Amino acid sequence: MTPRTRGSRRPRTLLLLLLTFALAGAGTGCAGGDDRPRVVVTTNILGDITQEIVGDEADVTVLMKPNADPHSFGLSAVQAAELERADLVVFNGLGLEENVLRHVESAREAGVATFEAGKAADPLTFQAQGAGGPEAEAGQPDPHFWTDPDRVRKAAGLIADQVVEHVDGVDEKTVRANADRYDDRLADLATWMEKSFDRIPEKQRSLVTNHHVFGYLAERFGFRVIGAVIPSGTTLASPSSSDLRSLTQAMSKAGVQTVFADSSQPKRLAEVLRTELGGGVRVIELYSESLTEKGKGAGTYLQMMRANTTAMTDGLTGA
Repeated sequence: MTPRTRGSRRPRTLLLLLLTFALAGAGTGCAGGDDRPRVVVTTNILGDITQEIVGDEADVTVLMKPNADPHSFGLSAVQAAELERADLVVFNGLGLEENVLRHVESAREAGVATFEAGKAADPLTFQAQGAGGPEAEAGQPDPHFWTDPDRVRKAAGLIADQVVEHVDGVDEKTVRANADRYDDRLADLATWMEKSFDRIPEKQRSLVTNHHVFGYLAERFGFRVIGAVIPSGTTLASPSSSDLRSLTQAMSKAGVQTVFADSSQPKRLAEVLRTELGGGVRVIELYSESLTEKGKGAGTYLQMMRANTTAMTDGLTGA
């Protein structure tokens, strides 16, 4: 072997060794990333609440995109797999995420810890249509507990307990401190909402929405639910002509001229009421079931509730 041959192979050997060490280091880094504790959350409202509690202690993955409908959104195969790799899955439950709950159940059967926030938040049941609720779902649990900030306070505290119990590697003191700070902000929200709604005269505290979503808010802050364009607790239902006729009659009797429609859904059904009631109905957008993208009006739960409170107060006082 000539000196030139030995010299040409030495750099190649060193290069191979360096590449081997680099790949080994990269593999170690990836493994470390995989070891990060993971919390997977179904809806973006619960995702925001959970992120406030977890902070930087674990990775929080939210499955539902901004402006999506929790009743109808589905999962990709990758997202479904995320559930089974989680340390903890937080979901709303009570039938809300209709296309996702089977995946949550599969994760539970695979041994993943799951927490049903709605069930833990002292759920209400839908009332009969004559009482302002969906007839077909009367007696069924209402999943929309987040419209009551006090129930969110309870759920948030329980989420903190679940994170501490089931997510290895988190610092309990940090999680508890995060939860305490967020609880203070939720308490401030509830007080602010009370003061805002105090501007609405008692006789004007009547709600008509595009579907039944504000039962918890109505109970907490003293509103009457007159009815909904879609007489159901889910957006997957649709109204009949008799449903619309009954609603317009109830609105006329109650003297209601304002309909609140979710900003993430088409308002065509709500706007039908303009024709039914002679064009005197106002349709006001709310963020009822989904957060928006950051900076688009309701990027967090707190922003969503403040925006809705302002819109409802202005809409019912004629401001």
